Amino acid sequence: MEFYSQDETGISLITSTTINGVPILLNKLRPASSITDQLFVVVETFKYFVLSWDNATQKIKTEYSNNELTAQPCRETSTGYRCDIDATRRFMALEIYLGVINIIPIVAPGKKPSKEEIGTLCSPPISCRLPELHIISSGFLYRRLEKDLPRIALLYRIDASENSETRLRIRELVYTAGLKSEGRSVDMEKTMDVQGKVELGAAFIIPLGAPVYGFLVIGETSIAYVDEFDLHLRPQPLTNATIFVAWERIDQQRFVLADEYGKIYMLMVTLNNRGDYGGWKLEVLGNISRPTTLVYLDGGRLFVGSHQGDSMVVQINAGSVETIQILSNVAPILDFTVMDMGNRTSDAQVNEFSSGQARLVTGSGAFQNGGLRSVRSGVSLEVIGTIAQISQITALFGVKRYSSDYMDTLVISLPDQTRVFSFTAEGEAEECMDYLNLDLAHPTILAQNISDHYIVHVSSHAVILLDQNDQEKCAVWDVMMHKSIIAATITGNEILLNISGSVIVLLRVEAGKLVAKAEKEFEGGAQISCISLSALLPNVAFVGLWDHSSILTLNTHDLSIIHTETLSDDSLVVPRSLMIAQLLIDASPTLLIGMADGTVVTYSINSASYCLSDKKVTILGTQQPNFSLLPRNNGLENVFATCEHPSLIYGSDERINFSAITAGGSQSVCLFDSEAFPGAVAIATDDVLKLAVVDEKRTTHIQTWAMNETVRRVVYSLDMKAFGLCTIKRQLVDNTEVMESSFKLVDEIAFQHLDSFALDEDELIEHCINAKLDDGSGTLLDRFIIGTSYMDDGREANFRGRIIILEVTKDRKLKLVYQIVVKGACRALAICQGRLVAALIKTVCIDCTDLFSCILT
Repeated sequence: MEFYSQDETGISLITSTTINGVPILLNKLRPASSITDQLFVVVETFKYFVLSWDNATQKIKTEYSNNELTAQPCRETSTGYRCDIDATRRFMALEIYLGVINIIPIVAPGKKPSKEEIGTLCSPPISCRLPELHIISSGFLYRRLEKDLPRIALLYRIDASENSETRLRIRELVYTAGLKSEGRSVDMEKTMDVQGKVELGAAFIIPLGAPVYGFLVIGETSIAYVDEFDLHLRPQPLTNATIFVAWERIDQQRFVLADEYGKIYMLMVTLNNRGDYGGWKLEVLGNISRPTTLVYLDGGRLFVGSHQGDSMVVQINAGSVETIQILSNVAPILDFTVMDMGNRTSDAQVNEFSSGQARLVTGSGAFQNGGLRSVRSGVSLEVIGTIAQISQITALFGVKRYSSDYMDTLVISLPDQTRVFSFTAEGEAEECMDYLNLDLAHPTILAQNISDHYIVHVSSHAVILLDQNDQEKCAVWDVMMHKSIIAATITGNEILLNISGSVIVLLRVEAGKLVAKAEKEFEGGAQISCISLSALLPNVAFVGLWDHSSILTLNTHDLSIIHTETLSDDSLVVPRSLMIAQLLIDASPTLLIGMADGTVVTYSINSASYCLSDKKVTILGTQQPNFSLLPRNNGLENVFATCEHPSLIYGSDERINFSAITAGGSQSVCLFDSEAFPGAVAIATDDVLKLAVVDEKRTTHIQTWAMNETVRRVVYSLDMKAFGLCTIKRQLVDNTEVMESSFKLVDEIAFQHLDSFALDEDELIEHCINAKLDDGSGTLLDRFIIGTSYMDDGREANFRGRIIILEVTKDRKLKLVYQIVVKGACRALAICQGRLVAALIKTVCIDCTDLFSCILT
């Protein structure tokens, strides 16, 4: 069980606790001696207990437990469990067994002092048998006087059939208190039937309090009012028919309703001139997840608990609803597949899920809440706070003051300027309009400390060496006319520059001066895509080239080429970022290369010969990843990769892991190890600059791709780099529910819809596999094989399903290869020794030579 508190952003988890059983019913109690509510819990074994919150220890405490509802051999109800407390807080009614209602008296103040505390439950529960076996909804009615006997309204069917007649009955509860628990009894023999025809789709009873009293009956085509005295149904038709699934009370005249299709309504009970019931008004507020339960919080906020989609917190406004918070939910999972975006090389690791990029892709949710969920194990970011609302940040750099052990200045590069924020030891931030006489009117390419005295600042037109002790420029290196600095990297006292994408220049800081030591322009006008230096390998530099998708290892003394490594046969897939990091203990440094297609290539670097080995390829997304180095306490380093799927790259158990990290939308990241926030990182998103701390504890990360359809089957094809999805779409057309089934092709990385194959009317996909089949020329190619069934009983007896084979063309479209009609619903498919095995309702068919001969034809 999880316990949440409400705050400005929605709800936040306070604590969680494990209980012995699955909870099926919850309600709240308030004993006289308690200043807070206590929680009444019933678990699936039909035992109940009461919990309370201990504010001193900030923990959950058990007040009492081990109470069983009944020992009688009864069948469980099939219409749902219910727990209700009457308005006077004297009785609790539990509906768990068929034809039995359990009444638990609640101690109330009386004329004589009681040994039991007021507001607590009287054990054991009292069982009362009812002839109404199939109760749809029930509720205690509000009474005008507290001394009036409690009444409970029952909405029930006369038999178990969904099409059976629905009726309304009110029972009066008479409780007799004995001297001992054995002497207590409950009598519910007195009944009052409500006159009038209850519509077939009636779902809920909503009791009404002062000044109206009586209750509402919520149906599919109407909402009816029952007066407490004449007990006659007074229906009022709905403008549009719908199926209501949940309701919640805001006050005595306002209620929130939600329907099967995700619409949320405000129901207002109106009064006439005499202050009695005058009717109701229903207003559509908006769309939410299909709710299982609704809980009104406070201030117009509503918690929507959903089993078929994501739960959420919404704000009810005048005529609309606004989503405040979304709580990810993977239920119900109808199908799933496991995929690994890492190690896409011929020498991939034996354990295919060891790269850290393994994920479960699930078909979750139902109908309008249906879609795909990507479930990964990763690390979290704990956000410390927001620094400023700044958009279009291109780069971030943290620097230290003179003789300081902590970073206290954050340099922010924008497309047309540079902004600087200074932090105090207490963590207060202030923007600096002038910092060490820098020209802040241009964007910054690099800003970094190279000693206690010096800071190097690189812009597109110059490299400036700043002396922090004297707070002045002590050296400036201007780029040549008509050229600009595109990229820069620093290690020790060496600075490597990319000039106009065609020339690299190596500068050294010597005695407070910037000295150009080497310059190189590559043969054939080869263009430079990225550069990198590292203190781990002080004598070499790495340069990525646009041409031939390759990287070069250069000697930093004269920039001569030591080694050339081709990364990909595709010349369009070029390296765009480089980083050298010590990821593993007692191992060689690792070279990470971010490619333009969203992959990361890693090599192990021999520190003596500088040769590259152990190539591995990991897919992070479709956009180029950029790297930021984050030192660890044990001498190792982590690498933060920013792209559409941000990842933390680190070493663990003698292997390199790529873990998801909760930094969605991040554009730039840098280490900002300040005195007030040790070990923090600065993160720039589209419009916010914030500080956060990386929590190394691994958690589950869920990413949702909404499809607004039920994803019934999920099949993954590595060769096609795509998913095959079997979906069911439900929509209302002229108040008629229409179901459509189709097979969809979706890209593996961006989850972009590529193509669809529509099925016949009333046809449903039962199973799907992908298998390698002969294309007729002896070549085995991946094909999707689908088994279907027909839901329409009016079809011919020998036409109950199909087996369909689809191929994916070069332009990633679906093409029908072959189909065959089968005499039963095709529930499952498999390939066994080159033959297709189809499991029908009562038959298993193997191969059918005719099938494969048709495929070859």
